[in-house]
Amino acid sequence: MSITIKYAYLQHHTWMYRRHFPKDVQVITGQQTFKQTLKTSDAKEAVTRAASANTKFDQIVRKARAGAAGLAVEPATVPDTLPLTATPEEIWARASEATACALRATLAGDVVKLDPVVFLQSGTKQKVWTVGALAKIYGRKRAGELRHGGYKSIKYSLRLVVSKYGALPITRLTREDGRWFLTAIAGLSPHVGKSYRTRGFGLEALLALSRSDLGRITVKTQSRIWMQVNHFLDWAVYEGHIDANPFKRVRFEGKIKPASFAVPTDEDVTKLLTQRDWRIRPVILFALLTGMRSGEIVGLLREDLVDKGNLGTFVHIRPNTVRLLKTDAAERIIPLHPVLEELTRTLPQEGRLFPYLCVSKVTKDFGYLRDKAGIKRKGLVFHSTRKWFITQCERTGVPEHFTASLVGHKSARSENGMTYGIYSAGISDEQKRQIIDQIRLPS
Repeated sequence: MSITIKYAYLQHHTWMYRRHFPKDVQVITGQQTFKQTLKTSDAKEAVTRAASANTKFDQIVRKARAGAAGLAVEPATVPDTLPLTATPEEIWARASEATACALRATLAGDVVKLDPVVFLQSGTKQKVWTVGALAKIYGRKRAGELRHGGYKSIKYSLRLVVSKYGALPITRLTREDGRWFLTAIAGLSPHVGKSYRTRGFGLEALLALSRSDLGRITVKTQSRIWMQVNHFLDWAVYEGHIDANPFKRVRFEGKIKPASFAVPTDEDVTKLLTQRDWRIRPVILFALLTGMRSGEIVGLLREDLVDKGNLGTFVHIRPNTVRLLKTDAAERIIPLHPVLEELTRTLPQEGRLFPYLCVSKVTKDFGYLRDKAGIKRKGLVFHSTRKWFITQCERTGVPEHFTASLVGHKSARSENGMTYGIYSAGISDEQKRQIIDQIRLPS
């Protein structure tokens, strides 16, 4: 049964807090709602943090109303039609935007960060923000919602667009600017963004360096940068800074091809495992015998291992404090192979099973081990171990939708619109155990 928390909701495995300000306070703060992330996926922890957010919300309201009641309003700022006995709420409802801005300045020292809304000296027109200034606000907002890897990607995309259009008022961005930007990112080399020497370089400087390199970033990377910049501009539309996203009228023509990973042969698997690298070998064994992704493995906790009596040990793959999951289908319970049950006895008895590893470390160590083993096959990466597991299931006659439930894929039957995925309770633990026990490592 799902937990309901007043003023809070679950977004991408993270609890968010959102509450509307009273109308008289909206005039002062310039904002309709108070929003912040609770920075947790645990419902019980979210209840506590939501209570703290409620207290913070009440403080803002009290401070705003106290300022409204105590701030001296000059006669010139109050229309003559108001009676002398007008209440503070009536005065502020009719006061000029300049007076509201004065009170917002008194609230600037508050610990709660409110999105800035300022007005021109005339008091009748909203200030036009530059692309760079809005990108900073948007970046801070996303930093509180994403983990390091996701935020780092968005930060890089924003840096590219700001380096070219940062000083330009957001309202002056055009469709032609979008066309130029899309053409420019297609000309980037995959190496210029990875070198520490290019840290802080703008888009035009990176393009100049890319001319001496024949390689170009993949269509998938171009699409990601383009999508993230468009999300930023869509947010600017939602916040009322522009009427429409000018880049939306530029069509992305690139065709994304799925990454082609090689399937390791039995000989490749033997070469990898005989290297006896104590750091990466246990992770490779987990991947080969469960089909788990690298992020799922390095995020395993000791409490994720579940003893099911005669059926042995199972592992519950679910979101936790270390990592999130790729899709909803990725949450699953699968049995551990007997080889892995023996291996887990040598791993930490509490906390993370692989505390010394992260996804980046796994992929780099695998590449080093592959080269050390003399394996030169193109497309053989750590994710290839997942393909090896799926291939072994296929060769032993396991139905495709059974394998999908083990590796965390959406069932092919459900994708075809059939009701199987809705009405079936899935395969039993006994069936899962039979499938896993059939997997054999090369001798």
